[in-house]
Amino acid sequence: MTYGVGLLLDEGLVFASDCRTTGGVDSILTYRKMRVFECPGERVLVFLSAGNLAVTQATLSNLAEGTLGKKAHSILKAPTMYQVARLAGEALRDVHRIDAAHMRNHNVDFNATLILGGQIKGEEPRLFMIYAAGNFIEAHSDTHMFQIGEIKYGKPVFDRLLVRSMSFSDAAKLTLISFDSTMRSNLSVGPPIDMICYRKDSFCVTDQRRFTEQHPYLLEIRRLWGEALRRAFEDIPPMDMKVES
Repeated sequence: MTYGVGLLLDEGLVFASDCRTTGGVDSILTYRKMRVFECPGERVLVFLSAGNLAVTQATLSNLAEGTLGKKAHSILKAPTMYQVARLAGEALRDVHRIDAAHMRNHNVDFNATLILGGQIKGEEPRLFMIYAAGNFIEAHSDTHMFQIGEIKYGKPVFDRLLVRSMSFSDAAKLTLISFDSTMRSNLSVGPPIDMICYRKDSFCVTDQRRFTEQHPYLLEIRRLWGEALRRAFEDIPPMDMKVES
């Protein structure tokens, strides 16, 4: 399992994903779940993946191969982000067509989800979530966040605090708090954490970071957030335990 987050903000887009891949309790590996396709000055496309690693790797490899040469069906030539999302969905369907029956024969589920975000010149930044069937949904004014993978532990902090007008700095901090909450409760999610903050209309990736397990800022978030939660708990008045008649 993994955990990935995409945020659509007024300032641009924030992406983060962990790198843990597990094949059982005695097989814990790291694998980058973030893929960037970039034509500086014209477009930036970021993919996050969760699910069966072989499926997501095949899908993204097919998309990468489609960018070679002068192929018409290329995510680097698609005129809109919507068309990029359609190409990604078609790539997932192609992998399903080739591999799904063989996977069923070995009792393996065809499981994959992608987050796609970015900007093509002439459009606003856009964010999509693409499902295993190849269909997808787009973020909008009411839903400006997508999560994939092990989402349940890190969602509450976003539900309480995330607003679209939030600064990159605060959004990055909130995202790392969400990852810390997830890693504390689920061993299948773990560092390093890859993060990109893409500024609207920049058409290039300039802020890309990796947070290892011992990264000073990640350790500081873990300490300060834990202390803040304890203080908040202690500040809440105790419940009256009298038996009501």
